[in-house]
Amino acid sequence: MAAFKGAARFWERGRIVYNGILIAVVAAWLLLTWPHFRPALTLQSGLLMLVQAALANACYCAAYPVDVILQLTARGGRRPFWRIPLWCLGSLFAAALACYWIADEIYPYVVSAVPVHG
Repeated sequence: MAAFKGAARFWERGRIVYNGILIAVVAAWLLLTWPHFRPALTLQSGLLMLVQAALANACYCAAYPVDVILQLTARGGRRPFWRIPLWCLGSLFAAALACYWIADEIYPYVVSAVPVHG
């Protein structure tokens, strides 16, 4: 039980920054490529973004069993040194995945939907 409490204390504080990173990635895409994304901002795409945010947070929960297992197998009751690197790697992976998803799944559709006047 103590292992789970320690994991929850660390990872739930990190979730706030994790969500902030993902919001910053999406905001950067919107701001840096704004004219192209205007047609994509619909109720349906907003609901899809909420589903994606929920899935990202569900994936974040994968750290809990890893943390608890590593705590239970650690020797000597030392403070877990691997939490911060694990959090950084997971957050970078999530940001890269968000960039890939936007660039591959959303951006080509939006760019092709924008009428070209020539």
